[in-house]
Parts: sequence; C-alpha cells; structure tokens
Amino acid sequence: MAGDELQFVEWLRSRQRSHPSVIFGIGDDMALLRTTGDRILVSSDMLLDGVHFDTSRHSIYAIGRKAIACSLSDCAAMAVRPLAATVSVALPRNLPLEGAEELLAGMSSMAEEFELAIAGGDTNRWPHALAIDVAVTATPNLGIEPVRRYGARPGDELYVTGPLGGSLLGHHLAFQPRVREAKMLAERLGRRLHAMIDITDGLSLDLWRLCVESKVGAELDERELRGVISEDANQAAAFSGRAPLDHALTDGEDFELLMAVDGEATGTDIPIFRIGQITASGLTISRDDGVVETLEPRGYVH
Repeated sequence: MAGDELQFVEWLRSRQRSHPSVIFGIGDDMALLRTTGDRILVSSDMLLDGVHFDTSRHSIYAIGRKAIACSLSDCAAMAVRPLAATVSVALPRNLPLEGAEELLAGMSSMAEEFELAIAGGDTNRWPHALAIDVAVTATPNLGIEPVRRYGARPGDELYVTGPLGGSLLGHHLAFQPRVREAKMLAERLGRRLHAMIDITDGLSLDLWRLCVESKVGAELDERELRGVISEDANQAAAFSGRAPLDHALTDGEDFELLMAVDGEATGTDIPIFRIGQITASGLTISRDDGVVETLEPRGYVH
C-alpha cells in the first residue's frame, strides 16, 4: 500500500535517532518521554480549513472544540491522563476578534471537561485559511502502562467502542474523545488489553497500522461489523452509492477505539463490540456466506 503521508512518515521514522529522553517516538499515537520524575507523553495534531473542517459551513466554536478533542483522542488511544496543551493558530486576516474568542471558547469547553490545561501557544495572522496546531502532554494513569499499537497477538479478539462511518454528517465535529472509557477498559482488562488505536482515518486503514506495528494480521467479520454501522453511514450510503459497510470501513474521523484483547472483553460496563480477530498475517474479511476475502486497507491519506 502506498500514499504520500504514509511514505513520508516511514521516511521520517527511518531517520529517527535514539535519544536518552525518548522511550518510544514515531509510530504510536503519542511519544513517551523519560524525565527526572514522572514519564511524560506528548503528541501534536494540525487541523486545516478545507481538510479537517470548513469555516464556510462549520461554527468557529465547533472547530475549536474539535481541535482539542482530536488531541484528547490521542490520549484515549494510549489510555493515559491528559495534562496540558499548547495551541498555535494561524488566523485569517479577515477573521474578527470575536471569531478568535469563539475559537478559544470551543477549545476551553472541551479542555475543561477533561481537566486539560491550555498552557500557552502562539498566534499569527496571515492571508490564508485557518490553521490550528495543538500539542498535548499526558502522563500514565496510576498502575496502567500506556497501551500501544504494538502488542497484538494472533488469537486476540478485536473490539470497537462504538458505531462507525458517515462522520462527515456531523460526528467528526461533535464526537466525544474516549478518554474515560480507555482508562476504565485498561483497568478492567489489565494485561489482556494488548494493543489499541483510535480510528481517525478509517477502520481498515487504522487496523492495518495496528497490524503493521504488531507484526500480525487480522480478519474482520462482516456479520459482526453490521452491528457497528452507524445511522450516519446508512444515510451517507443513500447519497454516495457505496455500501454502508464500505463507509464504516473507510470513512474515518469516528474517533472510536479499536483494541486487541486476549479473550472475552464484554461485561466491563462499557459498550464495546466484537468485529473480528487478530491472525498471524494478512488483512481479510469473512463475508456473510463464509467466504474469506482480502481486505484492502483504505481510508483517508493526506
């Protein structure tokens, strides 16, 4: 599989040098740093007008909320506790001060809900579209090691925390980062929670990423997947001509958690849904009639 963003990330990764402050870096949702005290995790997300939101259609408040929520979802993906964020924005010259204040109000609402401090950042004006970069720090929850993409094993069950697909109908702006759910799942599943990732670019693509990091394969179950097709995916299919299942597999920006678990994971008081299992190699889907087909890892690639 090839794509400009994927190739660039691998190029960066191949040139990453070891550093005494970095326990692990490029390849997971956050990098884990070594300090003289607690370990610190850090991640950054850049959101661009026309790519991640549309200022001609979406409210500035909702855009600000999403900017922080995306970074919080990185914390959820590793089951860690958010600490603080810095925010850098490139504001269009035609955006009035009230618009900038509304952007911050949206950011603050999401940050306060998850006790995340907005500790600083940078502000610029330019004659182009709105750009936002959020850098977030986190620390491991007490007694819980950060859950990585690496660690899935053949035989693990695959679960997701919610419905998938059709996010552009509104979910991509209004989603709730699964920070609390991740902590509870990590507490209750313990070492049986082998790997986890948040679904940002599409289920099939992010599952492929988890498999690459874990050096395993996966087989999805079409019958079980039908139980996590969102109503938005059904609505999107009515206009796109694509199957609702295709939307659930490839749309992205669901921000649900995908996890590989050793054994049964239901009964945790948190809604989770089985969708397949980890295998030794390959990426496949078992159809309703029992036929197993190769699954192409498709999704959003910059």
